[in-house]
Amino acid sequence: MALSQSDLLRLLESLRSADGLELVRKVAERMLQELIEAEATARIGAQWNEHTETRTAFRNGHRDKTLTTQAGDLDLAIPKLRAGSFFPALLERRRRIDQTLYAVIMEAYVHGVSTRSVDDLVKALGADTGISKSEVSRICQDLDGQLTAFRGRPLDHVRFPYVYLDATYCKARVEHQIVSRAVVIATGITEDGGREVLGVMVGDSETEVFWTEFLRSLRERGLAGVRLVIGDHHLGLVKAIRKVMLGAAYQRCRVHFLRNVFSVISKEAAEMVAATIRTIFAQPTAEAVRTQLDTVAGMLGTQFPKVKAMLLEAKDDLTAFAVFPERHWKKIQSTNPLERINREIKRRTDVVQVFPNDDALLRLVTAVLFELHDEWIAFPRRYLPEGSMDQLYPTELPESAPALPNTTNAPAD
Repeated sequence: MALSQSDLLRLLESLRSADGLELVRKVAERMLQELIEAEATARIGAQWNEHTETRTAFRNGHRDKTLTTQAGDLDLAIPKLRAGSFFPALLERRRRIDQTLYAVIMEAYVHGVSTRSVDDLVKALGADTGISKSEVSRICQDLDGQLTAFRGRPLDHVRFPYVYLDATYCKARVEHQIVSRAVVIATGITEDGGREVLGVMVGDSETEVFWTEFLRSLRERGLAGVRLVIGDHHLGLVKAIRKVMLGAAYQRCRVHFLRNVFSVISKEAAEMVAATIRTIFAQPTAEAVRTQLDTVAGMLGTQFPKVKAMLLEAKDDLTAFAVFPERHWKKIQSTNPLERINREIKRRTDVVQVFPNDDALLRLVTAVLFELHDEWIAFPRRYLPEGSMDQLYPTELPESAPALPNTTNAPAD
């Protein structure tokens, strides 16, 4: 939008009193804001209060956005739309991740644990002349404030009927040794069908103690209304769910289960066995799903007795999804919704290869999750269909009752 005469005079007066760097900052801020407004006008097809046949949307205020530049922080305002979403192409949507990646690389560099690829990246970033430990510490402290706040933010603003848990693995130094560390991530589907990142923790994902600590931290932050937890069959995970997530069922990820099956059969038989097992999840009713699992176990049992035993043992966990609305089935049978997140995390962490400590690993992963969470909130898309979520809470009952199949309402130890 064009500046009025009074706006121009105020801008001129502020520029007269600014020093050199501040002058650059103010000009850049004003220029970028004008470009953002122009891009929004082009997207909408009309100026403010303009009536045109080409208008496709209406403005609905602004949201604040801080852009970090060499001239300083620029305070910008991003136009919001009544329907749909808008984000200017001029701005980097992953600025926080880039800052964090830079900080982690520098931290690895000053601790002498960087690899050749990290050394090359350090030079590409223009830091080959060296960076002090105090400078790295300052950068990390600036980032840690907002990242720690994100990890500990309250979760009591809405109920989360579905919670996804998964782990990816990265290398870090622990007590002067390079070890594999689990990065455990929790995401949730809100009662209105949206998505949010719930939490992240670094540690040993195979122990019940670790999972219990992680799930309790989510509960303490206000996580409530959980009806189903979807996850892999990590050691200790199911026990922790039974202990902490009272009244919630557990769905074993069908994709991870198939991978477990592949480990006990030949490669030649894998395609046939997988196709047969998939028929379990293609049935129209909950009763048919459970009946088909028994049928498939019997069909495969003669040739693959181990597969039959695995199916029967995991029956309740594999079919927990079937008591929920049918329109949700495809989305709650596996942890596939976390695959994109894990790919983005691996893409970023592969640059560093070996992290100097758990804190550095957690810092970078949190930044990735923070940006994805921002996208989900700023550009909301309904992950589950409208009108289907009401079936999850038909009546207002205590959260721990009634228990769904494969749950327990026993009090936590």
